[in-house]
Amino acid sequence: AVLCFTNLLLKLLREEEPLALAIAFDGPGPTTRHREFPAYKANRPAMPDALVTQIPLIHRVVDAMRVPRLMIEGEEADDILGTVAVRAAVQAYAVRIVTTDKDLLQLVGERIVVRDPLTPRTTGPAEVESRYGIAPSQVPDFLALMGDSSDNIPGVPGVGEKTARDLLRRFGSLEAVLARAPEVERPKLREALVVHAEQARLSKRLATIRTDLDVPWGLVDLARHAPDRPALLALFRELEFTRLVQQFEQPSLNPDFSPPSHQDTK
Repeated sequence: AVLCFTNLLLKLLREEEPLALAIAFDGPGPTTRHREFPAYKANRPAMPDALVTQIPLIHRVVDAMRVPRLMIEGEEADDILGTVAVRAAVQAYAVRIVTTDKDLLQLVGERIVVRDPLTPRTTGPAEVESRYGIAPSQVPDFLALMGDSSDNIPGVPGVGEKTARDLLRRFGSLEAVLARAPEVERPKLREALVVHAEQARLSKRLATIRTDLDVPWGLVDLARHAPDRPALLALFRELEFTRLVQQFEQPSLNPDFSPPSHQDTK
């Protein structure tokens, strides 16, 4: 896992050449979502012990790469990413959120796109509209109606992706759907929307990425720095990552990974 993570990080640095970057991790302790809905993410299997023991090593790689590691007690990585991304976009940065989590699509906009970790493919507003038939801002409403099994968000029973999309395209928002439920022609769907209205509202709160956290980092703290090569080499030798040791011992075989020189571009 450490090797895969390291190779992915180096690949992203080569391809993106960011002026600033950070990696967010879930903070320790129960989150706001868990306090409001104890069953949040309860269906997920526990992380295997073999992976748990590698998380501190991944942290060491991040630190040796001199990439800011963002964690806040009781806060999820998604909300940290959301807050930092929106702040950066407001300051005219072009932001790429690297994730496979569809929840983050709600942040997509003029200056924010979501990038697939393994390919250069990015998702902007047009791609969200093409894939789901809704605007990025409607993603929390979409998940509130159909639920999200990966996070154990309940949604409205009997509402799937197509029905959720059709309701939002017709009425515009979750609150509008609930307020105008009597206009829904299908009896079972109409009844489900009425009976499970509060569950749908809870589901939207669970699915909404926060962008207003009191994060202790400014964008200046996320500026790109060259890696600590001695620390990386020591760690790679410890982990017996032979190829990476060879590459970082001989910079001519490996990109420098220093910040790009075009500092006047965001």
